[in-house]
Amino acid sequence: MKKIGILHGKERSFPDAFVERVNSKNVKGIMAEPVHIDKVMQGEPTEYAVIIDRISQDIPFYRAYLKNAALCGTAVINNPFWWSADEKFFNNCLATKINVPVPKTVILPSRALPDDTSDASFANLDYPLDWDSIFKYTGFPAYMKPFSGGGWKNVYKLESMEDFFEKHAETGQLVMLLQEEIIFEEYYRCYCIGGKYVRIMPYEPRNPHHLRYVADFAPTPEKLKEMEEIVLRINHYLGYDFNTVELALRDGVPYAIDFCNPAPDAEKTSVGEENFEWVVETAANYAIEKAKAHKDGADNLTWGEYVKKSSAKKQLY
Repeated sequence: MKKIGILHGKERSFPDAFVERVNSKNVKGIMAEPVHIDKVMQGEPTEYAVIIDRISQDIPFYRAYLKNAALCGTAVINNPFWWSADEKFFNNCLATKINVPVPKTVILPSRALPDDTSDASFANLDYPLDWDSIFKYTGFPAYMKPFSGGGWKNVYKLESMEDFFEKHAETGQLVMLLQEEIIFEEYYRCYCIGGKYVRIMPYEPRNPHHLRYVADFAPTPEKLKEMEEIVLRINHYLGYDFNTVELALRDGVPYAIDFCNPAPDAEKTSVGEENFEWVVETAANYAIEKAKAHKDGADNLTWGEYVKKSSAKKQLY
């Protein structure tokens, strides 16, 4: 019996529906359940062929558990090694190399010194920074947000240089991004599962959270195809099995705004009935596909094109 597990926190609607959907398909030799952990011993495999991770970004113990599981052959969705290394500034840098439009973005050192450091720890950093060049590059209005993490936490809209310095003083040890504002005509949030299944959802981030999927944007078939190609390109290079990409259309050009969401919102009350049905069905089918392809003791993770190409180059030397 090949088990598919889902690792989650207080979230309930998607995990429960996912387990029920997989089991309702009655695929011989495959079943799903919430992950059960009563011990974690180094180098010992879990009982799961596949695990969908919805919570390890918040719980380091779970991240360590998943890395051990992956090392022993579990197909973890998403790859816990890549997810541990990934962050939003790198994603933007990568996007510039794969022809995906993104807002002009800079990364900033934390306003407060990290623990156990002093001014001497930053001997290579010129400070003050070249603020004139930075502000000229991004312009105002601009957005400031953490370079890693999500959930609309610590996000600021800035109207001026003075506004920036006032708000940046509040950010403590957070490393922040300063990003050009994309004033958009249309906005879309796009599920991508398995690097091949895409659902493009009209989305209005200016609405209250519970109404953000209530939007009447209507892209042409050509624009849908263009956005789907961008979503697939991003996920192929990053190597995520389950992600969302947010695209803002300015003058008809889709800009990737946020595309590192490896545990994306799948709550029925926020995404709506139709989107919820799609993500449950697609995730169930993909997890079953991964379980069928699973090989005991092998590396069953998904690795992105960036990592694979880098590895291939090293093997030439």
